[in-house]
Amino acid sequence: MNSNNAMTETDLHAYVDGHLGEADRLRVEAWLADHPEDRTRIEEWQAQARLLRVTFAPYETGRDNDRLLLKAAPRRWAPVLMRTAAACLIFTAGAVAGQFLPQMRSTPLPSSSLTETVDISAQSKSAYLIYASEVRHPVEVGADQQQHLGTWLGKRLGAPFTIPDLTGIGFDLVGGRLVPVSNRPGAMLMYQNKAGQRVTVLIGHNPDNRETSFRLASADGIETFYWIDNGLGYAVSGEVAKADLQKIAEECYRQFPA
Repeated sequence: MNSNNAMTETDLHAYVDGHLGEADRLRVEAWLADHPEDRTRIEEWQAQARLLRVTFAPYETGRDNDRLLLKAAPRRWAPVLMRTAAACLIFTAGAVAGQFLPQMRSTPLPSSSLTETVDISAQSKSAYLIYASEVRHPVEVGADQQQHLGTWLGKRLGAPFTIPDLTGIGFDLVGGRLVPVSNRPGAMLMYQNKAGQRVTVLIGHNPDNRETSFRLASADGIETFYWIDNGLGYAVSGEVAKADLQKIAEECYRQFPA
């Protein structure tokens, strides 16, 4: 690790991967306390790492000499190897998603709308995995600015927008954020109950589908109810009982603009 005061990207990656000793770890944490931009990068990398671990857990294999192979690689090649490994992993993720995501749907969908509908449920699951576990920055705009949040997200979506009130079924608004959905501006809302369980609601454009019936996708303990209405896709994801999540989805459907 660098002995000067500057913090390199290699140092930050080593921190995220848990490869630093106690003294170096404390030095990085002290740096992050004074450098919010690097702290945000770290949190994004940690969220990506969690998502990758969950996605590939069923296919995980290891060998006793894996670490020896890494140690044997010359240090000057380490950044190249890391980038190459990351590229391969991202490519594999796309291939695995393309192969297995169609199996997630609970009922057959019309062939003309299959890609878009499965996509909204997959993106909802990813958003839940990335943001629901965040402690410091789960949302961009908190519930204390609900009116601004609704106006802002509605403007970016370019469609009438309402933030559902779920207090009647035990979930309070945490806040929301702007997220990409199918390469266009989308919205994510987050709710939490008294037990600390969180659910996310994803809204994005889906103009090629007019199917309004509820559908369910289940994977890795995460349930997602999703539907399409007037060119917008909606998806509710969470690690809660299906019956509870369905109540949330139905309440959202009732309150969102028709």
